[in-house]
Amino acid sequence: MEMKITKLQRTFKEGLNNFYRNGWLSFATVSILAISLYIISSTAIISVASSIALKNIQDKIDVRVYFNPDVEDNKIQEIKNKLAEYQEIKAINFVSKDRALEQFKIDNAENPKIKTALDQFDENPLLSSLVINAKSPDQYDIIVSAISGSSFAGEVSSIDYKQNKDAINRLITIIKIVEQVGLTLGIVFIFIGVLITFNAIRLTMYAHKQEFEIMRLVGASNIYIRMPFIFEGIFYGVSSAVSVILALFITSKFLAPVTQGSISGGDVMDFYLGHFFVIFGLLLVSGIALGTISAAIAIRRYLKI
Repeated sequence: MEMKITKLQRTFKEGLNNFYRNGWLSFATVSILAISLYIISSTAIISVASSIALKNIQDKIDVRVYFNPDVEDNKIQEIKNKLAEYQEIKAINFVSKDRALEQFKIDNAENPKIKTALDQFDENPLLSSLVINAKSPDQYDIIVSAISGSSFAGEVSSIDYKQNKDAINRLITIIKIVEQVGLTLGIVFIFIGVLITFNAIRLTMYAHKQEFEIMRLVGASNIYIRMPFIFEGIFYGVSSAVSVILALFITSKFLAPVTQGSISGGDVMDFYLGHFFVIFGLLLVSGIALGTISAAIAIRRYLKI
């Protein structure tokens, strides 16, 4: 057991020496791997954060169905009960015209022009409405279409949805574009990163070619000869992961003022710090995996022992 630990320590030290001796080649390898992981992790963070932001926006967005002035409140309540059976509807609330007027006055209490305009009306100019929240953003179209084709469509004055619909669609489109571009660039850079790591380890093997022959003559096992290069690949991956976690910290800090209030009342920096260990853990695993895979390919192809 002690002998195995000693061999593991020696191969670890040899892999670390290889990593340092390669100098600028190690720097270039770590840089490319770091860029690959940075693009992928940034895309993942943007995707998750955007989904959270979309959820927050979804909770604030609704469809408002306004009814004709002659439609009684009890009739609207009946319609509400029918709509509540729709599986796409998450919540539905009735807002009477009196309640709507009260809220309108509260919202515009500091605007004297609005108050003057309201005083000119003998009756309440606002309409009773139903406020509808869907379970998913893509279900609003279904709900609006169902209401427009319903038996009570003639009693509906208007449906306030188009502006919200455009905002939701724009956000969904942007998220999809970011995900597609990020994923494509990430795959390209991962391929480049693996290729460069592969070549860095291959050059190290050529530099130690005579040592391999001597080690074989003294009875060194294949695993003992190969392990330094596996460790070298791991060092490339770990260094890349550490570089990326620092780069993400700087990026998050820079974007924090722009994203304030968009992610559960916080910003992208809050999201980064709140998920730091998960992000770093995934980066570490990904970096080690890329480095190890690159080393394994190089060993299989070029290390003839």
